[in-house]
Amino acid sequence: MTTPFPFTAVVGQDDLRLALLLNAVSPAVGGVLVRGEKGTAKSTAVRALSALMPTLDVVSGCRFSCDPGSPDPGCPDGPHEPGAFETRAARMVELPVGASEDRLVGALDIERALSEGVKAFEPGLLADAHRGILYVDEVNLLHDHLVDLLLDAAAMGASYVEREGVSVRHAARFLLVGTMNPEEGELRPQLLDRFGLTVEVAASREPDQRVEVVRRRLAYDDDPAGFAARWAEEEAAVRARIVAARELLPSVRLGDGALRQIAATCAAFEVDGMRADIVMARTATALAAWAGRTEVLAEDVRQAALLALPHRRRRNPFDAPGLDEDKLDETLEEFGGSDDDDPDPDPGPDGPGGGGGQPEPDDAPQGDGDTAARPEAGEDGQPQPSGAGEQSAARASEPFRTKVLSVPGIGEGAAGRRSRARTEHGRTTGARRPRGALTKLHLAATVQAAAPHQRARGRSGPGLVVRRDDLRQATREGREGNLVLFVVDASGSMAARQRMSAVKGAVLSLLLDAYQRRDKVGLVTFRGTGADVALPPTSSVDAAAARLETLPTGGRTPLAAGLLRAHDVLRVERLRDPARRPLVVLVTDGRATGGPEPVALAGRAARLFAADGVASVVVDCESGPVRLGLAGQLAGELGGTAVTLDELRADSIAGLVKDVQRRAA
Repeated sequence: MTTPFPFTAVVGQDDLRLALLLNAVSPAVGGVLVRGEKGTAKSTAVRALSALMPTLDVVSGCRFSCDPGSPDPGCPDGPHEPGAFETRAARMVELPVGASEDRLVGALDIERALSEGVKAFEPGLLADAHRGILYVDEVNLLHDHLVDLLLDAAAMGASYVEREGVSVRHAARFLLVGTMNPEEGELRPQLLDRFGLTVEVAASREPDQRVEVVRRRLAYDDDPAGFAARWAEEEAAVRARIVAARELLPSVRLGDGALRQIAATCAAFEVDGMRADIVMARTATALAAWAGRTEVLAEDVRQAALLALPHRRRRNPFDAPGLDEDKLDETLEEFGGSDDDDPDPDPGPDGPGGGGGQPEPDDAPQGDGDTAARPEAGEDGQPQPSGAGEQSAARASEPFRTKVLSVPGIGEGAAGRRSRARTEHGRTTGARRPRGALTKLHLAATVQAAAPHQRARGRSGPGLVVRRDDLRQATREGREGNLVLFVVDASGSMAARQRMSAVKGAVLSLLLDAYQRRDKVGLVTFRGTGADVALPPTSSVDAAAARLETLPTGGRTPLAAGLLRAHDVLRVERLRDPARRPLVVLVTDGRATGGPEPVALAGRAARLFAADGVASVVVDCESGPVRLGLAGQLAGELGGTAVTLDELRADSIAGLVKDVQRRAA
C-alpha cells in the first residue's frame, strides 16, 4: 500500500484544506466540491484527508460497516449479534468515472434469485463508502445514470438494488468529495446542490510558494515513507484537533442572531430552496468547534457563506461561480444584532466604509452601445475589400429557450438527452443473449427461454430451473449526447451590429440547450482569408460561450474554408469518439467571396457533409428587401434545411429539426 502525501504538507490551498477539515469535524455539512485547473493538488489533498479521519467501530464481519451501537436493522448481513465489533480506519473509496452501475451499487445474482429465491448480493462501492469518504475525481464527467444513483443515495442515506422484483437495501451514508476541472464541462444542477461546500483552487503565482511545492513533491517522490515520517507530528496534532472539535460540536450554540444572518444572506443572494441555509448553519457550527469555541460568531457565518453559497447562486451555466463579498459584508452588518444583546458597535469584517453605498458605479458605464464599434457603411450591399478593418465584438442579444435539435436515426453514443440511442437505460425494446456480464435482465424472455427445458432438467419443486444460457439481456432505448458543431460566418457581410447581436443570441441559446442535454460543442469561425477552430470539441459549454462573446467580425467571406475546416474537425473527432454523432449548425448569409469561383467551391465543400450523412442546419442571416436565397441553396448542397434568422428567434428550431429528420427518413 502506497504512503499518501501528508495533509499538513500541502502548500497553500487554505480554503480547500479548511473545507475538508470542516467535513471531517461534521460530516453533516455535506461534502466538498473542489473546482480548479489541473495540477493544483486537488486529488492529493482529498486522498490525504483519509489519514486524518477518526477510527470507526464496526460490527465484526459486516460487509456494510454497521455501527455496533446502532446496527442497520435492514442490513443484508444482519441481524447482528450484540457485542462483537472491531476498530478500523475510515475508508476512502474512489469511484472511477467509467464505473458500471453494478460496480457502484452492487450486483445481485439473478440466476440464484430466480432458481433458489436467495438474495445473493455482492456489495458495491456505496457499501464500501458507508461511514467513510466517497471520492469522485473528474465528477463532472460522470455518466448521468451514475449521477442519478448518487443523488438517490445521498438523499435517502441508503442504496437500493432492484432487479425484476428482487430488492436489496443497505445503509449508505458517506462524505461525498468531488474534484473537477471546469474547462471540461459543468455539473448537473441537482448534483451541484448536493455538495455542501465548494472551493475554487488555482496554482499560486508566488515564486517562493511554487518553489516550496516542487521541493516537497520531489522529497516525497524520493522517499514517501521518510517524508511522511517528518510530518507525523503535525498530522497527529491535526487528527487530535479533529477529535476535540467533534467532541465540542454538540455544545456549540447557534444563536438567533447568527441564524438571522444566515437566513438574510441566503435571501440576499437569492439561492434556491432551503438547503443553503441548513448547510451554512452546520458549517458555521463546525467552524466554531474547529476554533475551540462554543458560540457561533459573525466571522463564522461569513466564512460559511463563502464556502456554501458560490455554487448555489449560479443562474445558468454561463455565470461564473463566486460571491460579491461587499454585498455579503453589508448583509451581515445590517442583520448583525442579536435578540438578547445590545447591537455590537464593532463593524462587520472589512466593511466598505460608513454608508450604505451602492456598489454599482464600477459597472455603470458598460452596455449602453457607445463602447461598441458602429457598423461600417455598406456592409450589406457593398462587399468590403480584403483589407477592411476589423470591427469590435458585438454583444449577444438576450438568449431564449429553444426546442430540441436531434440527429435522425438511432445511435449508440454517450448518455445524454438529445437524440435517440441504444443505451443501458431507457425503455425496453427487446432482448438478446448477454455479451459478458448480465446487467439488465429481460425476465419474460428469460422465462420463455428456460420453460421448454424444465422436464429435461428434472424440475420437481415450485422454483424455475434456470441456467446461464437461459438469461436474456434487455435491450433498451434512451437518449444520447451529440457533438453540436457551430460554424459561424464572421465576415464583413455579417458585421451589422444588430444582425451579429441576434446571431450570437441565437447561438448562445443553442449552447444553453447543449449544456442541458449533455452535448459536446465546438466552434469554427471564418472571415478574411481563412477559417479558425475557435474552440475544439469540448464538454465545456461556458468556454464556447466565452469565445462567442469575444468573436470579432470583418473581411471577406471564405465560406468554403469554413466548411472544409469544419469537415476536418468532424473527421478528427470521429477517430476520437466514433460513437458520438454530429450535428452541424452553419450560421451565414450564404455569400462567398475571395478566390476563384468561391460559390462553386463552397458547394463542393458542402457536398462532403451530405456524402457523409452529417445532419445539418443552416441559419440564414441574410437581411434586407432583396434576398438572394444563397443560404437555402447551400442547405440543399449540405442535405440539410435552412431557416431565416427571424424565424429562429421564435419556435422554428423544432420545425427545422423535424425537417432534417423527414429529409433523412
